[in-house]
Amino acid sequence: MNPEQLRENKRPIENLLNVEIETERLTLKPVSLKYKDMIFSEFTDEVTKFMFPSTPKQIEDTENFINDARERIKNGLDLAVSIFNKETNEFLGGGGIHHLDTKTPELGIWIKKSAHGNKYGREAVAGLKEWADKNIEYEYLLYPVAKENIASRKIPESLGGKAMRELISKKQNGEDMEEVEYWIYR
Repeated sequence: MNPEQLRENKRPIENLLNVEIETERLTLKPVSLKYKDMIFSEFTDEVTKFMFPSTPKQIEDTENFINDARERIKNGLDLAVSIFNKETNEFLGGGGIHHLDTKTPELGIWIKKSAHGNKYGREAVAGLKEWADKNIEYEYLLYPVAKENIASRKIPESLGGKAMRELISKKQNGEDMEEVEYWIYR
């Protein structure tokens, strides 16, 4: 299924660079090079411990990620966002909905270490799901998460997600990671 087919009675998917999602406390904006320093400094080893991507070693790694993400956004394949506190505009992390050209797009999220424990991740993912419900056709949303990351597992569970399978995947750095794959329906 291509992005054209996903639209069906929804807003045009090619306007993704203009998407801004607001929740009670957060604003989610498409990832941009103007946020590169914040992303680079906050996407640390501690944050990526339970994630597929590796920590960037140099700012150019972050720039490459952002440029690739923006190309996927332009093509209607992903909605990669930076997350901000709506009141203070403090940078909190990143996330997105990936593989919009499938019937099972994938949600992802990361929150900087100093902002953990405030349920920002849960709120951001709920905002992304609400956007998906209004703008794309999908069978269910995937939410893969490291099996031992209990805090992150609570996110899909809070949205009614069901643990559907367990798998071992390879992280970008080559390490194995046990994952639980949640399916979140409309």
